[in-house]
Amino acid sequence: MKDNPEETVRNYSEMVYRLAYARTGNRQDADEIYQEVFLRYLRKMPAFQNPSHKKAWFLKVTANCANSLWRSPWKRYTEPLPEELASEVSENIDLSHALQKLSPCYREVIHLFYYEELSTKEIGQILCRKISTVRTQLTRARAMLKEILKEEFDEF
Repeated sequence: MKDNPEETVRNYSEMVYRLAYARTGNRQDADEIYQEVFLRYLRKMPAFQNPSHKKAWFLKVTANCANSLWRSPWKRYTEPLPEELASEVSENIDLSHALQKLSPCYREVIHLFYYEELSTKEIGQILCRKISTVRTQLTRARAMLKEILKEEFDEF
């Protein structure tokens, strides 16, 4: 299945960026991953069997690029900003803010399950995890989100 690169980038750009952002939690890293994914696509121009194969390819490459970013020496030797220098958080209860409090492995399974509407089997294939692991991570992520949102709600 041969396709138009511009159309492909337009069709898959939001999905790739959302997953990259869900995995990293910040725009700069998500931008870097986004660029890398589409550079790989343009360099290789893979032939896809069908649209679901293409979607799976983009999700898998995005997950792999995010993993590579976390393993890079640059990421290993950086430290987060001290609390007093961090920007003020919104006073509104915000789901995306609550999601950012989860660790990357939980954020990405939540993202793939709810935003990309993938099954646990598909998520397991993309992230190279057992289906039981994906289900456990989804259950734990939901419980953590519930607690985070409850704490934020109680603050108001």
